[in-house]
Amino acid sequence: MFSVVSDFLTRRRGNGRADPMDVVTYAYLILGTIIMFGPVLWLVLSSFKTPAGLAEFPPRFMPVTPVQIEVEGFSRPMTLFDVAMEDGSVRRLAQVRQVGLEAQLIDPADPETLIKVHIDQRTQVREVKFAWRNYVDPLGRFNFLRYFGNSFFVTTVATIITLIINSMAAFALSKYEFRGRTPIFVFIIATLMIPLSLVLVPVFLIVTTVGLTNSLWGVIIPTVATPTGVFLLRQYMLTIPDELLDAARMDNASEWRIYWRIIMPLSLPALAVLAIFSIMWRWNDFLWPLIVLTKSENFTLQVGLAAFQGEFDVQWHFVLAMTVLTLLPITFVFAFLQRFITTGIANTGLK
Repeated sequence: MFSVVSDFLTRRRGNGRADPMDVVTYAYLILGTIIMFGPVLWLVLSSFKTPAGLAEFPPRFMPVTPVQIEVEGFSRPMTLFDVAMEDGSVRRLAQVRQVGLEAQLIDPADPETLIKVHIDQRTQVREVKFAWRNYVDPLGRFNFLRYFGNSFFVTTVATIITLIINSMAAFALSKYEFRGRTPIFVFIIATLMIPLSLVLVPVFLIVTTVGLTNSLWGVIIPTVATPTGVFLLRQYMLTIPDELLDAARMDNASEWRIYWRIIMPLSLPALAVLAIFSIMWRWNDFLWPLIVLTKSENFTLQVGLAAFQGEFDVQWHFVLAMTVLTLLPITFVFAFLQRFITTGIANTGLK
């Protein structure tokens, strides 16, 4: 396996000789990799930083913290500094206090002697250290498992209903001839041009009227019918030969049986693409659950993360850590279904 990957990464144009296009290609791929995965890597590493590390400027890539030691005779840990002395030597000293532009330090081996230097003569000693408490501390007051269960329920149920409803609509619009089929399809696609902010109030009034506020079903039901899903599935189902359906009808197969046993299995690549989109939409949705849900026990993960954002302060170290945890399920789903993406998207435009 390693040799196959190595041969692919070191492949060159021509007869194994270096070519200018090889340099351009690898530079383009490396740049694309940095652009795509650089922010994600920065997010993960930042989630292990302390609040002071996040506020530091210029920012550091790795989570580093000042090195502190216990010195006999002092009640609190002291920060270590490398101090440039007047004779040109560098000594590692522990800072007692700072008074204006003067730093008062001691040698840990000789704590009785106080050394005074200008603050520009010192350099703080740092070490790479991961703040694991960013992931542990929030679980005490952040009901992660409850919010995770709510998000999992909303995402799973909404995705299943989305696949069923959109596939039924796509089946009718692609395989049945009836008056008004094209205008109906155009009308469905035209709804993509309606801004979300324009329909929030009417949809909320409907949800309130039927009594679905503060209910996970109030988050699920209004979002299951998507014009994007109908378009993707319809375009893919147009590639399925009508002769298969005619043969099934000659064998006395019902329309439901044709849909379930023929159309759905043959549309698996497109369904996988729509499933990935739906999972990402539902899992990352923040605005609609925030409007519908007011009781904390019904919050989804995205709404629950707002608990770390106060009026005057945002606990970014907790927000980043919990954000990383919310990204993990999406990553696993995408890794599992990604092999269907190319096939599904490539065939949705064919007829």
